[in-house]
Amino acid sequence: MTKSRREILDTVKAVGFMMGSFHVKQPLPHQRFDNIDPFLLLHHAGPTPYPAGGKAKDLGVPPHPHRGFEPVTFVYKGGVHHRDSRGNDSVVGEGGVQWMTAGMGIVHSERPPKNVAEEGGEQEIIQLWINLPAKHKMVQPRYQGLTKEEIPVVDSGNGAVVQVVAGSLQGVEGPIETWTSVTALNGTFDAGSSIEIDLPEGEASLIYVLSGSLSVNGSQVDALHMVEMGTSGSVEVEAFEESRALILSGAPIGEPVVASGPFVMNTRTQIMEAMRDAQMGKMGVLVEEFE
Repeated sequence: MTKSRREILDTVKAVGFMMGSFHVKQPLPHQRFDNIDPFLLLHHAGPTPYPAGGKAKDLGVPPHPHRGFEPVTFVYKGGVHHRDSRGNDSVVGEGGVQWMTAGMGIVHSERPPKNVAEEGGEQEIIQLWINLPAKHKMVQPRYQGLTKEEIPVVDSGNGAVVQVVAGSLQGVEGPIETWTSVTALNGTFDAGSSIEIDLPEGEASLIYVLSGSLSVNGSQVDALHMVEMGTSGSVEVEAFEESRALILSGAPIGEPVVASGPFVMNTRTQIMEAMRDAQMGKMGVLVEEFE
């Protein structure tokens, strides 16, 4: 019996802009949709060159607060040094992932690692914001940092290799713990390679192509484009050329989304409370120490 394929609902090209020193490509949100529940934002930053002789304290993103969702960073080149007001201090390099639950509130910074800042190099990341349902928005913050070696992979045997960060693929379970059902897969594809991906039924799904060109259920998706798919059926990915892609699915939350800067809540009053709590230091204080 032939499996049904997920419907291709939309394909959009990421919009490019400068965010500080980073060139960012943003396919989500887009002028055609505010979010793809539960996914709120996808920023593809880089590759950003770092000349040798820099200092980490002058680079990256300084301390800032979050509440009500999960900011996730996928590292493709270089690395990210994460520090937060809960005492987490972690460096994740190429192929690693930093998955933070902001919950009730946390202050964190994201800098290039000391060696990248001083010796030079490139940094390329994706930051993904995943919403939390109202019942989990005020949970205790949590940080999960994984190196490339700690993330299992599924190898198609024909040149497609997929990291299983969260959720599962072909019986391989991702190590990240999530508050709602989320599947996060990072794929690298040789030209001519292919893989069939089964995602949970009833979940929103999307694929963002960082580089190269893929066929997704028969539709061509080029670099810096994102495809939104339906909620039922499998996904057949074939590579026209050497490519990289982030593949996501998540259970829709179906609640009001009110966002302002670094906070994502359900009501405007909750946003005002978050701003007040951050100003009062209730989300903690982060004092960075540099060598």
